[in-house]
Amino acid sequence: MIEINNLTKSFGNLLVWEDVSFTIEEGETVAIIGRSGCGKSVLLKHINALLNPDTGSVIIDGKNIHELDYVSQRILRQKFGILFQGSALFDSINTFENVAFPLRFFSDQSEEEIRHNVMEALKVVNLEEAHDKETSELSGGMRKRVGLARAIILQPKYIMYDEPTSGLDPQTSGEINDLIIRMADSFDVTSIVVTHDMHSVLKVADRVAFLDQQKLSWHGTVEDLRVSDHESLQRFVTASEYQLNA
Repeated sequence: MIEINNLTKSFGNLLVWEDVSFTIEEGETVAIIGRSGCGKSVLLKHINALLNPDTGSVIIDGKNIHELDYVSQRILRQKFGILFQGSALFDSINTFENVAFPLRFFSDQSEEEIRHNVMEALKVVNLEEAHDKETSELSGGMRKRVGLARAIILQPKYIMYDEPTSGLDPQTSGEINDLIIRMADSFDVTSIVVTHDMHSVLKVADRVAFLDQQKLSWHGTVEDLRVSDHESLQRFVTASEYQLNA
């Protein structure tokens, strides 16, 4: 379980948000939504201790992660898999080596074990046949799937998705959404999805956190979202050109 307690963050004189509090239960998928620049990705970086808050705490499995020493934080981050917005693949190595990278860096597995585990991860995202492709040969959707295979290779307890459907066509976005659901159901992971895509939110999320006006403006289930009369939340949803009751 992840407990976010009264977080406040500023960069110099710029307040990002203040007094942000909510809980992410084990096994659920939480979507963090809000306008560009509201601090969604900043919040994500606080959850795995890449950034420290001005005040407040993040408690993961009973530990205040911002009070841990450097080595303990690095160990804790191995509980997280991250699918970056741009996939963040290495251009100089092929698909297999991109997925194998965390195993080579964080484990003492043999080459035989690495090959088996990489191919299993690629199988999960339906890309076994692309194991020897160079990054430049991959489409945007394929890059996302390779990034997801790499995110799950260390069998994380938590998976973070930073704009997982950004820049993808509707069909490919649907495939990525299906994979997010599959990861949650098949691997019993806790998922945190930062997105502007309300279609994705309605399909994959259990609960939603809406950042607006430098605070956590609304928090609730997807069912609550569908019937909410929260004004700024509804403006955001309407601007996303999706009808909640469709």
